[in-house]
Amino acid sequence: MEKQTITIYDVAREANVSMATVSRVVNGNPNVKPATRKKVLEVIDRLDYRPNAVARGLASKKTTTVGVIIPDVSNIFFASLARGIDDVATMYKYNIILANSDGNDQKEVNVLNNLLAKQVDGIIFMGHHITDEIRGEFSRSKTPVVLAGSIDPDEQVGSVNIDYIGATKDATNLLAKNGNKKIAFVSGALIDPINGQNRIKGYKEALIENGLTYNEGLIFESEYKFKDGEKLAERIRHSGATAAYVTDDELAIGILDGMLDAGIKVPEEFEIITSNNSLLTDVARPRLSSVTQPLYDIGAVAMRLLTKLMNKEEIEDKTVILPYGMDEKGSTKK
Repeated sequence: MEKQTITIYDVAREANVSMATVSRVVNGNPNVKPATRKKVLEVIDRLDYRPNAVARGLASKKTTTVGVIIPDVSNIFFASLARGIDDVATMYKYNIILANSDGNDQKEVNVLNNLLAKQVDGIIFMGHHITDEIRGEFSRSKTPVVLAGSIDPDEQVGSVNIDYIGATKDATNLLAKNGNKKIAFVSGALIDPINGQNRIKGYKEALIENGLTYNEGLIFESEYKFKDGEKLAERIRHSGATAAYVTDDELAIGILDGMLDAGIKVPEEFEIITSNNSLLTDVARPRLSSVTQPLYDIGAVAMRLLTKLMNKEEIEDKTVILPYGMDEKGSTKK
């Protein structure tokens, strides 16, 4: 026999109180006598009543649900951001629907529309770049959107990031100061403005400051996967580069392993700096030097910004830049 859904009406009848009283108990409203609260909670426990979030949403026009679009749930960078988002969402009593977009432009649009159909109150988007189509969907829906670890060059959408120009410049400067004349720039797709506009700008600025020439042959685009890094190592070696700045930790470990397998000593013959300082950088041997960015905080601040937008609170700046640092470990010369 199918289990009958217990409704707020059943709880009210069993506890011999009004539905409004049950609602006040469930929502933590203090205007309920302690004895009545105790009686209602005992009935809720006995009947195993679970408040229907959808029904509550219909009454308040809010579902207290936030959609989070993530390009690759298995990538430790996005997983760390999601942890920060989830903790702040819990604090503000929002539920999260996590949707994986595989970094695919069309799938991102479908996933977004599926979330909007579920009447989510807000969206946190972690795509690699904002296509015109997805931007159109954002503005049409009127649902608040915040980007986490993604940038909007037009600054129309709220976002939380680090200064990618400054971070890349510092990393490239370090490699140049160590005497490297040919420094490879290894990133995800350059169509993503974080890579193709911000990071590459920092890279070029560092080259100019160190009297080095920009060379297209030292720019490599790749998927953010270990196997891709391993394959790329040979091409990077043949380019004449003696160092690389890499925009993803898993990719950087692939390059590191590819170099070591070819008998290249790291950091003596080839230096690597990566970008996220995730747990992976300490798992590698040698440990990977990295830009440090507050991954958890990026997620947490993005969720807090979204709660402000959803509640129409006053916001000074929708574009939030958090501090970064540099952690020199074993893949760069001391």
